[in-house]
Amino acid sequence: MRVIADLHVHSRFAMACSSAINPESMEAAALEKGINVVGTGDVLHPEWMKELVSKLEAEGNGLYKLKGSKHEVRFVASAEVSTIFEGRDKSTKKVHNCILLPSFEDAKALSEELKAYGIMSSDGRPQLQMSAAELVDKALGVSKKAFVFPAHLWTPYFGALGAMSGFNSIKEAYEDREKDIHAYESGLSSDPKMNWRISELDKYTLISNSDMHSLQNMGRESNMFELEKLTYDSIIKAIVEKDAKRFTQTVEYYPEEGKYHYDGHRECRYSVNPEESENSVCKVCGKKLVIGVLHRINDLADRPVGYVPKNHIPYIHAVPLLEVISYAKGKTRYTALVREAYAKMIERFGDELDVLTKAKISDIEETAGSEIAECIDNVRNDRITIKPGYSGVFGELDLLSRGKPEKTPATQQKSMSDFFS
Repeated sequence: MRVIADLHVHSRFAMACSSAINPESMEAAALEKGINVVGTGDVLHPEWMKELVSKLEAEGNGLYKLKGSKHEVRFVASAEVSTIFEGRDKSTKKVHNCILLPSFEDAKALSEELKAYGIMSSDGRPQLQMSAAELVDKALGVSKKAFVFPAHLWTPYFGALGAMSGFNSIKEAYEDREKDIHAYESGLSSDPKMNWRISELDKYTLISNSDMHSLQNMGRESNMFELEKLTYDSIIKAIVEKDAKRFTQTVEYYPEEGKYHYDGHRECRYSVNPEESENSVCKVCGKKLVIGVLHRINDLADRPVGYVPKNHIPYIHAVPLLEVISYAKGKTRYTALVREAYAKMIERFGDELDVLTKAKISDIEETAGSEIAECIDNVRNDRITIKPGYSGVFGELDLLSRGKPEKTPATQQKSMSDFFS
């Protein structure tokens, strides 16, 4: 059976997240998006846990469903944790980690364990005074089936390999517990082809998730599996073993659209391709730039651009349907016109992923018009350009070659408040 999973999301209890997020709305969003397994997000938060327990029921296989629902959407207990600790160089380290757990009982037990390191009710993403290695130790101490992986690996502020982390390998970040790390999350500002340039990452499985802070962003990145039976164990096994017959592909944001792709300084609206920069300071004001993901990968890469490992999980790029419609209509994605067009397409084709990847372009044109159809066709064939994102600013898509600003073809790699999205 085909399984499409978004394993890193958030609830309304996490900082800067939509108040509209609840189990019912998450199921509805997953159905629209074409997602059939979604993380609960923030499962370690006491209030969110109470709501999850009251509204979801266990299936006995490590997954949960909405009580009384006839839909096929399943939930897996998930959380993101910020670990803050002193590194061997005596500097402060901040690493975000994702955790998957096979039951709410395990989540409750882990939340109790982690109380000693911080306040679990202050944020859906708790900030804990402990090392990333200690977090892995505590999670596996509660359940041997706990699955921990670095969140958004390259994000400058909180990624394990981000420019400000002080780490140059997952081994450095997780120390003796690196042996229990089997996967990493690539984040919105990188895609597989960028990560393939670093041979040291070959041993881990690249996974892609939305890290959604609002429902409309669910599934903007996701993982596709082909499983004989849908269980918590079967999902984890497919990831760990990196079997392309079971873990069939990831759906990726264009990395140039991510808000940390290029180096830049948001306040001065200045950004630069690191390969064209003589130094890492803003040419407008002289302040230090936020070093982006492309820069960091270039620094650590030991392979050329375009290298493809023999054993890799395939991927496709996609642009969220609301963004496509918004661009084509020249309206923000919050307007009634855009939402109505979106609803019409979902009604016709079933879900967003099918619109973006499967529906015939002629049928899309019949339903939504020629411009939207052309946009989707261009995305499918990588015929778009993007002004790359930087320093917390998302990249600007050009799906129909309307604009003439300086842009980067999306198919080419050359190309703390603002972290949330």
